[in-house]
Amino acid sequence: MKYSTAIVVAAASAANAGYCNDAFEEFGNFFCPNSVKQIKYAGLDIPGKYRAVASMDANGACTFKDKVYSGPIAPFNEDLTLHFRGPLELKSIAVYTPSSSGTQTEAAKAPSKRHHHGHQHLHKKHHDHPQAKRADIVTAVIDGVTQTWENNWFGGAATPSPKPASPKVDTAAGGAYKSVQNVDANVKVAAASKSSDKTAVSAGDFERVAYYSAKGQVADGLVFLGNVGDPAVSGTFDTVWGASLGYTNEDGTKAAPSPTVLKEGLIDDSTEVIIASDKQCDESCGTVRPGTVAYKGFEGANKVFLAEFSMPLSGKTGWNMDMPAFWMLNGAIPRTGQYSACSCWKGDNASPNEGGCGEADIIEVLRSGDTKAKSTFHFAAGTGDSHYFDRPVDRPIKVAVVFQEASSTASIKVLDDNFDFATSLTANQVENLVNDEPDNLLSLMTFGILS
Repeated sequence: MKYSTAIVVAAASAANAGYCNDAFEEFGNFFCPNSVKQIKYAGLDIPGKYRAVASMDANGACTFKDKVYSGPIAPFNEDLTLHFRGPLELKSIAVYTPSSSGTQTEAAKAPSKRHHHGHQHLHKKHHDHPQAKRADIVTAVIDGVTQTWENNWFGGAATPSPKPASPKVDTAAGGAYKSVQNVDANVKVAAASKSSDKTAVSAGDFERVAYYSAKGQVADGLVFLGNVGDPAVSGTFDTVWGASLGYTNEDGTKAAPSPTVLKEGLIDDSTEVIIASDKQCDESCGTVRPGTVAYKGFEGANKVFLAEFSMPLSGKTGWNMDMPAFWMLNGAIPRTGQYSACSCWKGDNASPNEGGCGEADIIEVLRSGDTKAKSTFHFAAGTGDSHYFDRPVDRPIKVAVVFQEASSTASIKVLDDNFDFATSLTANQVENLVNDEPDNLLSLMTFGILS
């Protein structure tokens, strides 16, 4: 959400962890003297509840209901969307979930332009201004063969993929929006394909379910969204809730009519880009804003997110200027209103619960031009501390975010530059992503009410 302060209710569980004794204040924020390479949150298995959106409509009606959660990493086992604010140059993203015995995945470790596991696979679409009425040239790899066709997103015959369909709205009494089904169900740039060069991934290992390469202009198993809804293009807008989610254009600044690959280059200070899975919403998404583009995030009690990015200095000042951030939200938040009062992040006036359904600030700069970046978890028992990461100003870094059920932990760890975003990770590799750095490079927080 990017406009709240953490509710600190955590206790340090190691001598160097948590709130360092020699923290100093700088422009209202507290920092330890030295940066770390890993911030690890333990003890996530705290039952709680949050205020979920029960219904909303375009006239401003928004109702809530309590949702109880429990489990090793709840509520972060629910689906999460990835959010990036500039100035930030996003190089690559990979998302992994546990494989089942006999699950098939690509054998090659090098980034591939093949279509994986039936997920939507996008190559960069070349087009003029969004309002220009001309055919797009779409390229995809289907069954190992590169195919190209013209696609007119503005009407007329489109082969094989027509203009995105409008969401199906299931309205309840009074017109309150309850769920969305088959949102843009006919938007597929490439069909699922079978590949001959596959090998089994052992049970207990992790398979890559989503991947983005800026350099290769490949987006596999994910879509790029933003709060840029435009009823003439994708998503919606009204004076009550503002802009809904919509597909973003190649630089993330405006709505696009269909899933489009984020181009290589700098995301501007005033721009936020959202990454969701390519799984369109169904009833399991709960309440969704009328007219929005709605996709699921990445769910499960065990999941690994790898990201490569830099956060160069822009020199700009003002609200959110030169304050890059990488964070994750419960997917229900942007599907109703990321920056409105109608979301499970805040709850209603009677039962406020800021951050209640889950926000994980991975690496966030809190002051324009600062080179120190902090991490904070927002939920019913949220916390952050005074340790910080070095902002990657002049070179990209690779970061792993691991949610692990067995240890009830969430780990944020800066990786070696040569770490491979391969098509699968072994259980040992994932364990190494969670294992602690040396004491002087680690911040370890354990959730729990202070006595």
